[in-house]
This record gives sequence, C-alpha cells and structure tokens, in this order.
Amino acid sequence: MSKNIWNTDLSGKVVVITGAGGVICSRFAKVVARAGAKVALLDRNRERSRSFADEIVSEGGIAQEFVCDVLDKQNCIEVAEQIRSSLGGCDILINGAGGNNPNATTDHEYLEGDIDPEVKSFFSLTEEGIRQVLDLNFLGTLIPTQVFAQQMIGKSGCCILNISSMNAYRPLTKIPAYSGAKAAVSNFTQWLAVYFSRVGIRVNAIAPGFFSTAQNATLLWNADGSPTDRTRKILDSTPMSRFGDVAELEGSLLFLLDCKASGFVTGVVIPVDGGFSAYSGV
Repeated sequence: MSKNIWNTDLSGKVVVITGAGGVICSRFAKVVARAGAKVALLDRNRERSRSFADEIVSEGGIAQEFVCDVLDKQNCIEVAEQIRSSLGGCDILINGAGGNNPNATTDHEYLEGDIDPEVKSFFSLTEEGIRQVLDLNFLGTLIPTQVFAQQMIGKSGCCILNISSMNAYRPLTKIPAYSGAKAAVSNFTQWLAVYFSRVGIRVNAIAPGFFSTAQNATLLWNADGSPTDRTRKILDSTPMSRFGDVAELEGSLLFLLDCKASGFVTGVVIPVDGGFSAYSGV
C-alpha cells in the first residue's frame, strides 16, 4: 500500500469512522489506512462504505465496512462488539456522520416584506426537519463517542476527532439548524477534551471550509460550468479566492491523530478554510 506523504505511523491502531460513505470521511479512511491503521468504515449505506473498504483492501490495507445508525445506541454497541471481534478495540474515533435537511433550510437569505406562503421561510421550517439535523450532527457525535470511547480507556495513544464546520464560527445564510448543530459539535469537542483529559483520550475537531466536490457541484456550478451566485459569494469571502481540495484536509487529520506530533493538543477546532473564518468582509 502506498505510503502516506506525512510519514504518520498508525500501525496497530484501529480507527473507527462514522459517515464513512461520504466524500470527506471516505478519503480519511484511505489516508489512515495508508498510515497503517486497521479501518472500520461505518455508514447506513453498506454499498457505499463497502466500495471504499474494497478500495483500501485492493491497495493492501486492512478495512471492513459495517452498517451503523449513529442515532441508535444499541446498534452502535452491537457494531462496536463486531469491530472488536474482527479488528480489535477502537483506538481512534472519527465522528464524521452529519448532514442537513431541506425542511430545515430557507429559500432566501433575508425576510423582506410580508411572509410569502409560497416561499420556504424561517416560519415554515418544520420541527421534524430541524430535529433531524440537530440529532444527526450532535447526537450522531455524542452516541458513538459514548460507545467507542469506553474501549479507549486504559490504553495509550487514543483520540477522538470530530468534524465541525465553518458554520460553527459564523452561521451561514439559509441553514440555521445545521449552523447551530455544528456550533454544538465544536462546543462539545471542548467539553469532551476536558472530561477525558485524565484518562489520556485527546479530543479535537476539524472545521472544513468550502470544498467543491461531486456532492455539492449543482449548488456551486451552473450546467455550463460557470459559477453560481453562491459560489461567487463564497469565493469573495475566502481570502485565498478558491475552493479547497479534500486532500488539503489530510495534514490536519494526521497531525491531530498522531500522538507524537500532537500529544499535548486537545480541545482545539482547526479551521481548514482558506482564511474564510478570519475575513470580516471589510
């Protein structure tokens, strides 16, 4: 299997990744496998996670997919035992499950004038949609941590990495529930870092900025390849004036997982955003 360019050695470590069928966490799975880790890819969609696990195995790595609902604690417990039996106890947990819901998203950035019943405004967001977003992002981080962190106690070199977002620093327009949920993830990261500090479990997070991927292409680019209005606004607010490449998350990932490189680092949220969170617009 090809060596990771950062020379991080995770040999012997068991890395559990939730949301492993997604763009970012599937990439993370490959990166940690190349660093020598045994990887458990957890996702509700077995076919997606299996395809990425198969890619890792084809490169000579060790990986296995597991169907897991991060909001079902009993299911998480069962999966944790399956992983312990097949790969070993969890050393590193990457909480990557998350997402948004159309019923928690407004059509417009501003309310102007009277409420239009034909437009999805703040007043028409559904409790079900909002609850689904809050649960998936926050409880979907809390529950797997409750389950897998128990396997880390008493071992050295264990850590947890949460996936936050730019929304945690400044709420983006149209997505109030997702912004609030990711702010909760960042706050929870700090809380967990303190709580687990006496048993040697470090807890940190990465807050990705804007990345152009196949998953969000229709939001960022018109059919003719020209940028959408939202893309123009994003790039105008990003000092580096471009989208990130998912590969540019790898350095922060491996730094935070490597106990030799970041053994005294806990409770931090690293923005990887081209300066977006630092720019005031003036």
